[in-house]
Amino acid sequence: MSEVKKIATRESYGNALAELGAENPDIVVLDADLAGATKTGIFKKAFPDRHIDCGIAEGNMMSVAAGLSTAGKIPFASTFAMFAAGRAFEQVRNSIGYPHMNVKIGATHAGISVGEDGATHQCNEDVALMRTIPGMTIIVPADDVEARAAVKAAAEYVGPVYLRFGRLAVPVINDNADYKFEIGKGITLREGTDVTIIASGLEVSESLEAAKLLEADGISAEVINIHTIKPLDVELVVASAKKTGKVVTVEEHSIIGGLGGAVAEALSENAPTKMLRIGVEDRFGESGPAKVLLEKFGLDGKGIYGKIKAWMKSCIPARAFYIRIRSQNLLHS
Repeated sequence: MSEVKKIATRESYGNALAELGAENPDIVVLDADLAGATKTGIFKKAFPDRHIDCGIAEGNMMSVAAGLSTAGKIPFASTFAMFAAGRAFEQVRNSIGYPHMNVKIGATHAGISVGEDGATHQCNEDVALMRTIPGMTIIVPADDVEARAAVKAAAEYVGPVYLRFGRLAVPVINDNADYKFEIGKGITLREGTDVTIIASGLEVSESLEAAKLLEADGISAEVINIHTIKPLDVELVVASAKKTGKVVTVEEHSIIGGLGGAVAEALSENAPTKMLRIGVEDRFGESGPAKVLLEKFGLDGKGIYGKIKAWMKSCIPARAFYIRIRSQNLLHS
């Protein structure tokens, strides 16, 4: 069996920018002294006259990007998520969001998978912050294929877009002929009847792994890839919730205000459903190897499986749970 291809979505971002730069002379890329880390250096090498290093001044970079957009350019402002959404929030809100400028924000190194850089750089709050800005589109791609498609779609879309990329290499899961990316449209990757797992970013591949483990226990899990957090595909979310009766969200972000919050809001208004949010609890990250941190925070496939299994057991009376498991010959004496 061939090894699964893995690539970090920040790499995909840099490669996609270079490809688009060759097609569209209006695309310009800005970075805040992090071209090597954000991979915008790939674009810089190909188009040095359309790359602007704004230095360690993220707020200023966002304002420069806003100004470029008024001149008909399509600017991609790039830095770590912590600096893009956190440090430069005021400029993103007032200079990009408020006048609805055609600026694309490429936020890399998001979530705890930043690893050894620790809590100060592991931004688990960025989606929540960006969701509060009126008119801001938020995209969290799951793999290389989706990240490239997202960058292209963002460039074609007129309006502010926040793109969230990761540092850790993740499996390529969307390399199939019928894959189609559309802003605001989720993708059902696996059909199921007992529980719906809605995931974003690197947690999509981990959720698919969890679904396989659940299947071995006789639990049929539907897995949905919600790459666009805002606008959310409410129709798909509600339809799946009505189908399974139980919804779990999985994200490499705080469970407050991110994907889990968006789905909870949609369901409470349209189809109240029993729900579990899996993500970073109300806490900061830690310094350590990315994969070790994902395991510690219960965000790897096995961790997700364990949390869903325990939660589903608590959702139904114990007697009914054990009768069901016994009927499937999965309870061993």
